[in-house]
Amino acid sequence: MNNDFVIWLVLCLIWGSTWIFIKLGLDDWPPLTFAGLRFLLAAIVLWLVVIVQRRPVPRTRRDWLNLAWIGCTAFALNYGLIFWGEKRITSGLASVLQAMIPAFGLIFAHYYLPAERITWRKLAGVAVGVLGVGLIFYDQMAFEGRDALWGSLALVTSAAFVAYSNVFVKRYCQHLDAAALAAGQMSFGLLPLLLVGTICEGNPLRLPWTTSALLALLYLSLIGSALAFLLYYWLVQRVAVTKTMLIALVTPVVALLIGALTRGEKVSWRIAVGSAAILAGISLIIVHRKPVVGK
Repeated sequence: MNNDFVIWLVLCLIWGSTWIFIKLGLDDWPPLTFAGLRFLLAAIVLWLVVIVQRRPVPRTRRDWLNLAWIGCTAFALNYGLIFWGEKRITSGLASVLQAMIPAFGLIFAHYYLPAERITWRKLAGVAVGVLGVGLIFYDQMAFEGRDALWGSLALVTSAAFVAYSNVFVKRYCQHLDAAALAAGQMSFGLLPLLLVGTICEGNPLRLPWTTSALLALLYLSLIGSALAFLLYYWLVQRVAVTKTMLIALVTPVVALLIGALTRGEKVSWRIAVGSAAILAGISLIIVHRKPVVGK
């Protein structure tokens, strides 16, 4: 079996499983503090990788400012909203709504990356995805209550933040080492998460350090963050970007199955149809047809 495909499959399983571990940790810990602790541990591991392997670190003031900006958008705002929102909705639904990342990325890339303009096919994908989100929002508002609606809105907003940050990285930070890039983003992002979490949620040292919460923290930090980001950047260097983006289509399916099997999370027909529409829309955006050049 091809090594690239094995790594791709492992990433689908890892990122598909992180949603249930977020839900597990949120049973005992408040969202912002939990997210901050996740990236504190992951950043320590990644900086050790940078030091031990003597990887190059950013040298200019502009690079560090860019890392600070990405840390705020991709980690503080994105993951703050993810953890806050998933406390109000199921893990499977959260993963589906995050699959809107490529749709938002299409819009941002149109303005930041001249080589990646919007096409009618991609625009149709965005429209189908938006219809799916609308159906899920209707389900949450009508059957789950306002709190679930706000949770769904938080996940969609988080997708917009991370899509913007991904385009920003491609535009301004491609010259940075992958491990240093991930470690730097996490380091800047965890600071506001822990600061706001301490102010609004209390002293992290007084959290109930249960076995399940510690298990969730270790899995999300070591496997879902440090290892996953290293594998992802390894894969990006070897395969087409469109193939790596296909992970966004598989992880919601994995998350929905894990949530249903482990926590009995129910999937209504509206969520099922809306999820299918989102995934179909994303597939229109990131799966390209090869042009016919002859018979």
